[in-house]
Amino acid sequence: MTQNMMNDVSQQIADVVVIGTGAGGAPLIARLAQAGRKVVALEAGPAFQARSHTPDEPTAQELYWLHERLSGGKTPQAFGGNNSGTGLGGSLLHYGAFLPRMDKREFHLYSETGQGVDWPFGAEEIQPYIEEVERFIGVSGPAHYPWDESRHYVYPPLAPNAAALKMRKACDNVGLRHADGPVAVISQGREQPHFGHREGCVNCGACHQGCRNGAKSGVDNTYLPLACAHGAELRPGCMATAFERDSQGRITAVIYVKDGREERQKCKAVVLAAGAVETARLLLHNGLANSSGQVGRNYMTHVSTQVWGVFDEEIRPNKGYPSLTITEDMLRPKDADFAGGYLLQSLGMMPLTWAANLVRADGRRGEALSQTLAAYNYSAGIGMHGESLPREENRVTLSEEKDAFGLPKPRIDYSYGPNEEAMHRHATRLMVKMWESIGAKDIRVISRAAHMIGTCRMGKDAGSAVVNPYGRSFDIENLWISDHSTFPSSGAANPALTIMALSLRTADALLKVV
Repeated sequence: MTQNMMNDVSQQIADVVVIGTGAGGAPLIARLAQAGRKVVALEAGPAFQARSHTPDEPTAQELYWLHERLSGGKTPQAFGGNNSGTGLGGSLLHYGAFLPRMDKREFHLYSETGQGVDWPFGAEEIQPYIEEVERFIGVSGPAHYPWDESRHYVYPPLAPNAAALKMRKACDNVGLRHADGPVAVISQGREQPHFGHREGCVNCGACHQGCRNGAKSGVDNTYLPLACAHGAELRPGCMATAFERDSQGRITAVIYVKDGREERQKCKAVVLAAGAVETARLLLHNGLANSSGQVGRNYMTHVSTQVWGVFDEEIRPNKGYPSLTITEDMLRPKDADFAGGYLLQSLGMMPLTWAANLVRADGRRGEALSQTLAAYNYSAGIGMHGESLPREENRVTLSEEKDAFGLPKPRIDYSYGPNEEAMHRHATRLMVKMWESIGAKDIRVISRAAHMIGTCRMGKDAGSAVVNPYGRSFDIENLWISDHSTFPSSGAANPALTIMALSLRTADALLKVV
């Protein structure tokens, strides 16, 4: 496309411009396009071809959002491959595809415990959307899920790897129920509308490096092809930086940078789907939608402590789907000294990521480190995802440093509070006990946080929330947010499924006004 042709396109008025094409953007883009709306989606990263994905860890870093972020607080969070992604499909290109649902109680944590906040609606509100997402993208799971017998997964579970089998034995020993975890991976071949044939999982173990055969259910092989088939325009390599507004304060155009040039796209409405950090940064930089003073505040993660052990027999932790066994028995532990709860999953891991985590965890060097690394093929892990309470001091702000686009680099301050510390201790004791019960040696605890949640919370009160329960800005009537920044609380489940469900729900609300 020539520059003149691009300028002509940008002068046309899109019904909706969507910034971001991951879990929050893609389902909405597809829904709007199916309804006949003219949708333009701006993606900062490139367009990848599935066959170009590699199991090589250093090369796979091209899928990570590597723009510098400043990390502070008492529990500073690692970024890069730990969280955001880049490219058409967002972080779902490299996510682990572990897809549990939020527990119904997590929508009402404050009512239940007096801590945290309640969501402005209950689980029943998004349940139909949850089920729609699972059916459409393809999710594998057990025939009987111990914590919710009403669930029905289209695909049977994947074959468990050695780490999953070890965790099941440990669960049995300490009296925990367990099951095959719901995973966004198809275990059998499937024809995906507008995408073509997707092969079943081959258990290569490289989920975090992108899926070469399309067995992993992201949005690059589900919602985005559907969106394009209905006329949506996806523009990779476009970094949104600013907005134009009319005299009533409505957004009339999005300013973005492509190939070093500043472009503009006129629009009737804008949806921010750039994630908890970038959505907040864009709003803070442009001074938008913050009459509540809540933009950037209440940044949350999951308490994601891992415990690794060494066994006498080979585990080969790089083989097979990494996290197949789950237990939800700890979502409300009877002996808890904290609000909320956590789930546990088995862990396999690629060697470089595993080694980096160990070095960061206990600082082994020299011969001790060499001996530890030599035990890789005999190692298995258990990991938790635990609820983090919203706290205003955990937040995204703008630093004085500028990036290549002239935008302030974001600073993310995050510290565990007493609740997170107590949960970490409780889960650590349990996971160590589990591994000890089956004879694990050299047990190591890795304290870590994962996922990025909050910063533009939804609610019913414009004084304490950034958007309404459907993701619409209280301040700017044609500005919407569709990503995990709107979560009032973190819950314990990996956020991707909830994000996609909320994306469809927001799209249905947006279609009533655009």
